[in-house]
Amino acid sequence: MWELVKAGGWMMLPIILCSIAAAGITAERLWSLRASRVSPPDLLAQVWGWIKAKQLSNQKLAQLRAHSPLGDILAAGLANSKHGREIMKECIEEAASRVIHGLERYLNALGTIAAMAPLLGLLGTVLGMIEIFSSFMGADMANAPLLASGIAKALITTAAGLMVGIPALFFHRYLQRRIDELVVGMEQEAIKLVDVLQGDRDIDLGEGKA
Repeated sequence: MWELVKAGGWMMLPIILCSIAAAGITAERLWSLRASRVSPPDLLAQVWGWIKAKQLSNQKLAQLRAHSPLGDILAAGLANSKHGREIMKECIEEAASRVIHGLERYLNALGTIAAMAPLLGLLGTVLGMIEIFSSFMGADMANAPLLASGIAKALITTAAGLMVGIPALFFHRYLQRRIDELVVGMEQEAIKLVDVLQGDRDIDLGEGKA
């Protein structure tokens, strides 16, 4: 492996750095975007229990905000529930925008790596080819084995860039899809909270979570 890295030349360094960054971002986001952390399954039922028991207070709201992203959204709605349905929904939407921004943290960087790593590999190959053909200027161009060996080394960076870019692109798309699913689930829970507090309809708060 080390021999391949050395053969690829100095352009392997930024590709390796991209691979480390992509692996770190992917691991961190996979851990942070667990459904149990973002949208706990029984949180809305717990909140409704506080409301019925008249235990809802500023301390409980602060605890709810710190609990999870869904808790942050529900707390925003609860804090403004006395101002009517529309104000409550606006506050929930504002909190949701902030939460979604947090969920998408580092995804732009991961997408950039997915696009940039193959280009870095291609650049390394082009530079390697220029170096190879420059070395043959005025020399014996019939040395096919040496030429083939040089081209093979030049192509190492392209292969390395693709090996970094393809997984990075896959996880970027996968994490974006996971965020979309989590957002839909949190939106459904927030709608349930608005409906039960504003008295529009009865909701089974114990029903399945998205």
